Formats: sequence, structure tokens, C-alpha cells
Amino acid sequence: MINRHRTLLTAVTALVTLGTVAVAPARASAAAPVSVTFAATEDVFVSQAEPAKSFATATWLSVCGSGCGSATAGQRLALARFKVTGIPADAEDVKVTLDVVSARTTATTVSAREVTGSWTEAATTWNTRPTVGSEVAGSHTGFTAGATAKLDVSAAVDGDGTYDFALTGTSDTTTVLMSSRETGDRGPKLTVTYTPGSGDEQTSGPLPFTLPGTAALRASGKKVFAHYFTPYPVSLDNAAPENDYYARNYLKPEGESGKHAAYGGLLRDRPTGRAPLTGDYALADLKTEVKQAIAAGLDGFTVDILSVTSAHWTRVQNLVKAAEAVDPGFKIVLMPDTNGLASVDAATLAAAIAKLAGSKSVLRLADDRLVVAPFKAEGRSAAWWADWMKTMESAHGIKVALVPCFLDFGKNRDAFAPISYGFSNWGGRNPAANANLTANITTAHGLGKIWMQPVSVQDERPNQGVFDEAGNTENLRATWKGAIDGKADWVQLTTWNDYSENTQFAPSRNAGWTYLDINAYYLTCYKLGCPKITNDVAYLTHRLQPVAAAPAYAQTKLMKLRGGSTAARDTVEVLSMLTAAAKVSVTVGGTTQTYDAPAGVSARTFPLKPGTASATVTRNSATVAKVVSPYTISATPYVQDLHYRAASSDR
Repeated sequence: MINRHRTLLTAVTALVTLGTVAVAPARASAAAPVSVTFAATEDVFVSQAEPAKSFATATWLSVCGSGCGSATAGQRLALARFKVTGIPADAEDVKVTLDVVSARTTATTVSAREVTGSWTEAATTWNTRPTVGSEVAGSHTGFTAGATAKLDVSAAVDGDGTYDFALTGTSDTTTVLMSSRETGDRGPKLTVTYTPGSGDEQTSGPLPFTLPGTAALRASGKKVFAHYFTPYPVSLDNAAPENDYYARNYLKPEGESGKHAAYGGLLRDRPTGRAPLTGDYALADLKTEVKQAIAAGLDGFTVDILSVTSAHWTRVQNLVKAAEAVDPGFKIVLMPDTNGLASVDAATLAAAIAKLAGSKSVLRLADDRLVVAPFKAEGRSAAWWADWMKTMESAHGIKVALVPCFLDFGKNRDAFAPISYGFSNWGGRNPAANANLTANITTAHGLGKIWMQPVSVQDERPNQGVFDEAGNTENLRATWKGAIDGKADWVQLTTWNDYSENTQFAPSRNAGWTYLDINAYYLTCYKLGCPKITNDVAYLTHRLQPVAAAPAYAQTKLMKLRGGSTAARDTVEVLSMLTAAAKVSVTVGGTTQTYDAPAGVSARTFPLKPGTASATVTRNSATVAKVVSPYTISATPYVQDLHYRAASSDR
């Protein structure tokens, strides 16, 4: 997608469908600027004073505030749709303006805002209008009869795609635009000006692209949070990693006096180890995790609140403190867990949440409502949550924006709609379960709610005896595609650190930073448009064993494929992000195969075989990337281990 070289991006989200192989440039080229103009494909205005009337054939667009025409409820707004095509993937220094021609001279201000939901020129009235976003994409003040006014909407356009805008105003003076399509070439237009990229930029570093700065990423209205699970901090006892609690008790079948022996140990992965620390190591570790998340482009954590009294509650409080100390702009979303809080009454929960709400790092909306996103919200009824929200306001003076995270969205959305600001669900962990993610997003938007889309890597649960087939990185890419294609408002990475379910994105023993690095690419696509690949990088993912391999350890409980999951497979995947086409040689278990990989993002799988795995990328006889997995594949694993390992050529 296109790249923007601006000091500030407005907090607006783009209405665009993205592919998985889109790229964008790293720096401006010396080529001459190019301008392309796109006429509106549909436009209409609607009037609150005449709510059932269609103005589809009008030769003007009318915009004004609620007191328009001396009416007490006379607001008018205009809608315009544009289809943008042919913008090159390496476009740089991009500026986009929404151009309208005025019929009158006025001192009014017109703002462009994103539109959510479907509409057509012929059928739309005030009563059937789509939802208009609260964020301003661009505005213009002062109109001259017969002159073209330009609204800068650059931050809302990320390349080829369909864009819907609403033109709104607050003044009771009517702004009349000769910009209905019925007036011919004076209709609304979208003008895209850019400089073609040279295509030869190359950078070094662990990522295949230049990650935009924190300020630029946060300026986007789209937010990406990771689910923080308090049972698994960086360290549980501040011991050396080779002999800490994870090593002694969670990774060994005989750990914790053998309580996990039946399934070969509680965990298969763990946080990246570190040497013992002096002082308050628990708070220091949480600060480290906040810094890691910021470095990976995340906006914050959704923290799972399992208790309001135990060590888990202490970690929640410390996480809030850590975020505030490191960067209050890194936001913590409070997520009370109805499983862990089943015996906690409404007043007790309200008091606990209110205690956290005073922190600058806890997420609030622009109107100061506190965002609360309960996990398994349906564990309490909608009426219970409504009463709890009243308690929050009456007892603590805190208004709540509820964003329930459901296990079953379809069964609960209607009951919760009247009390909710938005919706989310916990989601699936295999490509088959994530084949139609846009439907939930569309449903939520149709109800006037934001949607927080779950994005996940994988899911294997030894203690529960179940696993999902993630298909190497296929599930990660599929869930991001759903978020992007469906225009999700927020994203929740599920999870940052739940090692018991093996869903973690956090830097870990088995994957290092690999999943966060891959995620950073798609996060940037989601927020700002896909960045240009400026560094050749190859990622290698595989399991340690064939799915059907029997472990040497006498496990009595083995993981089985979750019902409805994608079929289990034994594959090694090479995910490449390349500056230009290249040859990739892949060796698995002593067998080497070579293929031609295109520029951009591509994935190729190969049969899993015992032995080692590696991939080498060459171009013009020179090696540009090489990744060797540090994990040996075995047909006879010690314990059943279905967690996908991951390695990067640049880490």
C-alpha cells in the first residue's frame, strides 16, 4: 500500500480492502509527482427534517447543523463513495484530497468522516443512512461560490479500495455544494497525488520493513491490544532460567510433584529467560513487557482480571503501574474474567475496577468513559452488567463504555447491544474457523457498535487434551486478513502470554520475536497501509514432531484435534518477505527443494521430516537471507509437543 511521509497522521481509519502481499516504500524518490482524480461513484444528501425523503436526483449536496432552516431537528449531511484504482504499491509522499465545488459563499466548516455500513444513492434517506464515524478525516473552512474546496483526507486512504465519506457541518447556515454527480464534472472527486518510488531502497535490521514510529502508529484510530494473562509473567521466582519455576515445574512432566505428568508437563514454551534481578523484579519484568509490546507496535494490553484479592490482582495493579511508568500512552484495557470472578459481587468488582480507573494508563474514550471489556461477558447476564454500570456511575462517578468479549457472539449480541459501546469475541485458532471473519464485524457495525477482532497464532493445550491446526502461520495471516478486510475498529492479539494454551505472541523460548515481527507487518498494514519491503527476511515455522508421533514418555492424556478444526498437517513453512524475486532453497531432513519466490510476501510449505530444517534465499547468485531452525524434528518426541516453533533469518 501507499506510504506517507508526514509528521502527523490524523486518528482516522481507512475503508479499504487489503491483500496479503501489498507493499509500500521507505523513503521518497526523485521522480516527478503524479496526480490521479476519481469521480464519486455514488453521492446523495439526507435531511433530518424530511427523514423519509430521497434526494437521489438532486443536483446539489446540502450540509448543515441541527438547526438548519430554523428547524429544531434539521441536520443535513452528504454521502459520497469513491473507488480508487491503479495507485502503485511503491507510491510515496502521498496526499489525498476530497474536492467539492461550492454553490454559495459561506464561512462554514465542512468535515469528512468515515462511514460504516452499506448504503446506496437511490435508497438512502435520513432514516436509512449509514453510521457516521466520530473521527474527522479532514475539514475545510470558508467556501466561495463556484470555487473548489479541498478537504485533506490523506490519513483515511491507504491505496486501492472503496472509500465512503460523510460530509457534515455544525453551522445552521447551509453549505450548498454543486457537487452532486448529476452536475457532471462538478461532482465530488478524490484526488490522489504521489511520487512514484524508485524501488531500489534497501535497509538492514530485524524487520523486513521500517516500522513507523510510535506516534505515527498511535495516530491511527485503529488500535491493537494484546491479551495479558497474569499467571505467566516473565519470571515467577526471579531464579536463573535454567532452574527457575518454569524449568523445574512447568516444562517437566514430573514438575509440581507430578501433577502434570498425565499430559507431559503443563507447558511447552515459556517467556524468554533472564538473569536474576535486584529490587522489585516483578514490576521490572512488567516494565520490560510493556517496552517489548511498544517496540512491536502495540497500543496496549487487555489485562485478564482473574481475581481482586490474589497474586493475580497484584500483577494487574503492577501492570497498570508499569505502563504508567514506561509510557502512559500505552493503554491498559480492563478485562474482568467472569470465570475467575464468578463469586465476586457487583459492588466488589466495581470498587476494584474504580481503584484502577484513576491511572493515566487505563484506557478511556474521548468522552472520558472507562473502557471495560469483560472476558466471557455472557458469564453474567446483560441485566447484571447494566446494573454494574449503574453502580460504577452512582458509587464511583465513572461512566463505562462496555465492550463485551463473548465466547458466543451470535447468541448474546442482541441482549447486550443496548448497553454496549462495542463487541468482541474470543475467536477460533485455525484457518477453517476463521474463513468468514467479516460477517461478525459487519453485524456489529450494523448495530452501531465498534468491533475488536481477535488475531491469533495457534492453540495447543496439553492439560485439556486438545489442539487446533494453525497451519504454520496461515491462521495468523488469515485472522489479520479478516480484521483488515472487515474494517475492524480494534484488534486483540489472543494472547500475549497464555503459555498453557500456547497462544502467545510474546518473546519466548520457542519463537523468540518471530511472531511479533510477522505481526508488526500486518499491524502496519491494518493501521497505515502495507509498508514497502526494504530488507529480505525469511521466517521458518515447524513442529518438533509429526502430529501422530507417539511420545517416549508415558503420557496418559494426549492432545486431539479440536472438532471443526482445519485438518492436521505435518509441514515446514517458509514465509518470505522480499525486496525482489529470488530463489529459495529449503532443506528438511536432508532433502533440498528450490522454488522461485516473488517480491513481497509469500508462503510455501514442505513435508515435515526428522532432522533439521533451513532455508536460504539467493538473488543473482548472492545469499540475501538464511534461516536455520535451532529445533530438531524427531519422529519419537519425549513428550507430545504440537507447538509450532519459529525462527527468523534476521534475529
